[in-house]
Amino acid sequence: MATAPVPAVDDRAKGRIISDAPLSRPVPVALRYDPGYSPATVRFVFPGAVEWSFPRALLEKGLRNPTRRGDIGVWPCGRVQTVVEFHTEEGVEVVQFDTAALVRFLRHTYSSGHAGSPAASAAPDARTPSARR
Repeated sequence: MATAPVPAVDDRAKGRIISDAPLSRPVPVALRYDPGYSPATVRFVFPGAVEWSFPRALLEKGLRNPTRRGDIGVWPCGRVQTVVEFHTEEGVEVVQFDTAALVRFLRHTYSSGHAGSPAASAAPDARTPSARR
C-alpha cells in the first residue's frame, strides 16, 4: 500500500530589514518546508528569488538562545521578536520577524506528518521564549 505524499508548508511572514538607515523597511518572506526536498531544512524566500536554506533546528534553537551556523545567525530580540542574520560576500542582511509567525511556521512543519519528525507538541511554544544560500 502506497503512502500519501507528505504536504509541503508554504507560509508567509512579514520581516523588517534592519539597517543603519533611520527606518527599517518591511519585506515579505515566504517560509517554506518540503520534506521531499529535505526533511531537516527550512527555506526563506525573499523578493527577487533570493532563497536561503538552513536547518530547521537552527531556527528552532534561535528562538530561545542566540545561535549561528555557517552564514546564518538566529537570536531572540526581546519577548516577541526574532532576528535572522544572513551573511554574504557582499555584506550582512539583518531581518527581524515576529516570533509568533516563526513559531506558527515551525508548528506547521511538525504537523505536516513527516515520518521521523518530532511530534507537533515538540514545536516551540511562543509563550516560552527562553547552511547555505
